[in-house]
Formats: sequence, C-alpha cells, structure tokens
Amino acid sequence: MVEDRITDGKRIAQLLASELDGREDGELDAVAVSNADRDVEPTADGARAYDVVLTRRDESDGRHRFARTFVHDDRARLEFEAGQEHAAAAADEAGLRVRPKATQPPRTLVFVESGAAVKRATDVVQTVVRRLRDEE
Repeated sequence: MVEDRITDGKRIAQLLASELDGREDGELDAVAVSNADRDVEPTADGARAYDVVLTRRDESDGRHRFARTFVHDDRARLEFEAGQEHAAAAADEAGLRVRPKATQPPRTLVFVESGAAVKRATDVVQTVVRRLRDEE
C-alpha cells in the first residue's frame, strides 16, 4: 500500500507536536508543547505555531523554552534557541536540512519537510535535550 506523502506544513507541525507532547520515553518525558496557536496559518516566511519547552530537573525554573516551531506552506521548521550546535550536528546526521540563522543570539533552523521526517526531527530534539541536561 502506498501512502500519500504529507507535505502540508501545518499538518507536519501537528504530527511533530503529537510526538513531542505525547511520547514519554527517553528525553521526551521532560519535553512539552507550549503556547500553541491553534489557528495558525502557514506563511512563506513561516508562522509561529508553538514553543517547545523543557522542564528543568530541579523544577525551580519551571519550563524553559529551547525551540519554536513555525509552519510554511510545504514544511515545518524548528528554530533552536538553545543547543544550536547540537541541533545542527544531529539534524545533519539525521539527513534533515539545517542552517544557521544569523541573529543575536544566533539560532539553528531545522526543516521538517514531510510527515516521514517527523521521527528524525524528534530524534534531533532528544539529542538537544540530552546535551542541555548534561550542561545543567
């Protein structure tokens, strides 16, 4: 059976949110989706759909945003605010398109261009969380 390839940015972001928020294995037990815009519509530059947050181990700081997810017409994009180097290396290893964003502070963009790429993007998030926790 051949399935249609999912290339709708909003749907890809929804699948990614389900993986990040619904799984409790590995490093994902402390990852959540926050501040979701349920009415977000894709744009050429990407519209912010939700934040990706990490619950600190000591709980004193509550939740810490380390990435944001944006939707385009034909893809979703994770924009890492923390762990940028780790995100770049993990995304490259996973075969996802990645590039730096020259802002202050710098960001790393990871493009999720199909529903099939969601699992690989989830692996990138897990790698970043593992490294952030190692640095705590």
